[in-house]
Amino acid sequence: MKKYIEGIQNAMLYISKKKNAIFLGQSVKYPGSSIYESLKKVPDNKKIELPVFEDTQMGMTLGLALNGFFPITCYPRYDFLILALNQLINHLDKINYLTNDKFNSRIFIRTMIGATKPLNAGPQHTQDLTKGLKKILQYIKIIELKKNTKILEVYKKALNDKIKIILFVEDGNLYSK
Repeated sequence: MKKYIEGIQNAMLYISKKKNAIFLGQSVKYPGSSIYESLKKVPDNKKIELPVFEDTQMGMTLGLALNGFFPITCYPRYDFLILALNQLINHLDKINYLTNDKFNSRIFIRTMIGATKPLNAGPQHTQDLTKGLKKILQYIKIIELKKNTKILEVYKKALNDKIKIILFVEDGNLYSK
């Protein structure tokens, strides 16, 4: 069985081959979190390293999508994604309405439930907000990657999903297994 991280890496490499794919976020180009490890196979010219400004990052993600890019926006922890909820809930989730159903781009949002083993990062870095977001988001699909297997297949299927904006929730505890 392949390791979880290898599955994520292979999926990101596969996606990076899309001409308009662009990866953005914290630790996408430089070390600092598991997100960096997951993008090691992705060419650097496909990555945009950003500072800590999550709300602006999600706004940039939408702007890139509106300009023909396929952004894969990375938030190292669910807890950090909280700061982007304004853009996520009020703009991305309502983009079909705001564009009279003319939005035709794809956006993948990656986040992670922080690891509790071998070291517990504490309550500010290990929250799982999936249940709450499923109640709030109406048009964004949430996919939880809870197993080591078939990660590449999940991403390939998502590339053909009728829902264009998908939030992928990774499990930090599986990164080290």
